[in-house]
Amino acid sequence: MAKYSTAAAPKKPGRIAQVRTVFQQSKQLDPKIGWWMLLAFVVTLAVAFGIGSWVGWPVYAVILGLPLAALAATLVMSRRAERAAYKRLEGQPGAVGAALTALRGDWYTDSQPVAVEGSRTGGVAEAVMVYRAVGRPGIVLVAEGPTARAQKLLAAERKRTARVAPDVPLTTFAVSEEQGDGLVAIRKLTGTVQRMRPILSKPDVLLVNKRLKALGGVKLPLPQGVDPNRVRVDRRAMRGR
Repeated sequence: MAKYSTAAAPKKPGRIAQVRTVFQQSKQLDPKIGWWMLLAFVVTLAVAFGIGSWVGWPVYAVILGLPLAALAATLVMSRRAERAAYKRLEGQPGAVGAALTALRGDWYTDSQPVAVEGSRTGGVAEAVMVYRAVGRPGIVLVAEGPTARAQKLLAAERKRTARVAPDVPLTTFAVSEEQGDGLVAIRKLTGTVQRMRPILSKPDVLLVNKRLKALGGVKLPLPQGVDPNRVRVDRRAMRGR
């Protein structure tokens, strides 16, 4: 006779528990996050009270304003947690891969680079790496590392990619705190790519990604403690879903 397990499936944490977890983790990176949340809550509630007093229903307005104040505090927590997470990524090997995996929608990304150029010293921190994302805006190649070498490796990877997908829009970026054409700060990378205009259809994106997979990539062992899959920005958790 078949035996069936009576053990209950692990219960997913509720929204409040998720928000509490995100807050505790974010506070380690941003000690002032609680004060900013409190400010957002108080200001929103004060605005609700002011409007209520003006129309003659202050108590009713405050009751309606409580959930709005809580939402405002949660949004502030989300923004500051995201900013703190990107701040933590700055300068770390694999930061671009971690940022690209935070893209929402029809994007194919990988935390592993598709091209790597080592430094003379052999240190991973000085290596140049190129990462790839494929979505409806086309192919996006992003390089991290010393800017001059990053641009050189990016150009070589662009040529290699264009041979496989010559008719697909291809955009390149190099992560840098400097200002210039094609340069973007790591904290702005995800937003910049996310706002690109969609051109390809969903079936086209899938086809292009399959063609690029044939190019292969590289497997680079990152230093202990720098795991892109752990430090990537979890937007769903930040929204408290």
